[in-house]
Amino acid sequence: MVYRIPEDNYYTKEHEWAQVDENIVTVGITEFAQNQLGEIVYVELPEEGQKVTQNQPFGVVESVKAVSDLYSPVSGTVIEVNNTLVDDPAPLNDDPMNDGWLIRIEMDTEKELAQLMRAGDYKKLIAEK
Repeated sequence: MVYRIPEDNYYTKEHEWAQVDENIVTVGITEFAQNQLGEIVYVELPEEGQKVTQNQPFGVVESVKAVSDLYSPVSGTVIEVNNTLVDDPAPLNDDPMNDGWLIRIEMDTEKELAQLMRAGDYKKLIAEK
């Protein structure tokens, strides 16, 4: 299977993507992660205003196969939550790279981005799976 892996995004080893627009980071799970999980049936996300820490869990996705933690790619404050997914996780299954975004974070420091993978490294990671 060929996965969309936008070159301008950042990626975690736990298969979250991070799209950076100045100091706002939109976070979601990759198509690879969604494919590995199978159909996602439940999503638990943080509240707006909640602090998140890089590499620490901020929520949960539950699929027909497994329950998995969601890990924050950066530290900061949650400024927006895609609450439509809580009621209906279908966009996460159908389009995890766009409509299935999870949260938006106001990033504390851009320095943390250096700890994330770029597209080329992420492609190597999933090629090993």
